[in-house]
Amino acid sequence: MADENQSTQGPVDLARLTELIELMEAHGLTEVDVQNGEQRWKLRRGPQDVMQMVPNAAYAAAPPPAGAPAEAAAVDDGTIEITSPTVGTFFTAPTPEDPPFVKIGSKVSGDTIVCIVEAMKVFNQIPAEVSGTITEVLIKNGDPVEFGQPLFRVRPG
Repeated sequence: MADENQSTQGPVDLARLTELIELMEAHGLTEVDVQNGEQRWKLRRGPQDVMQMVPNAAYAAAPPPAGAPAEAAAVDDGTIEITSPTVGTFFTAPTPEDPPFVKIGSKVSGDTIVCIVEAMKVFNQIPAEVSGTITEVLIKNGDPVEFGQPLFRVRPG
């Protein structure tokens, strides 16, 4: 008995498939649909639906969806904390060769990008959402972060 889903065009070209996957990763694509004559390749990577994570019972409210802006929280010493809006991996720069977005002493405004938090191959740029001077970087490059975890301290002004 023949499998109805079996291709009648021969084996899959693994080299072409690998090349398409590498191009998707290099350009941050989540879906590719290529057709050449009767041959069609449709690839998707990542989740089909966005799932919102349920926070620890210690959190009073549900976390914002991935890519939501960071929150700023006041600290007793007069500084404001910039916190992570999502679970992921903290990066100080767009690439390892680039300088960090900010460092201690950097002046920031509300729309200044201070870091990237990568979650499931999505690189979320995190804005300061506060004006002032970076007084402390609380996370090391490449470290994992949790929702609501403080990333930076900023002296307003």
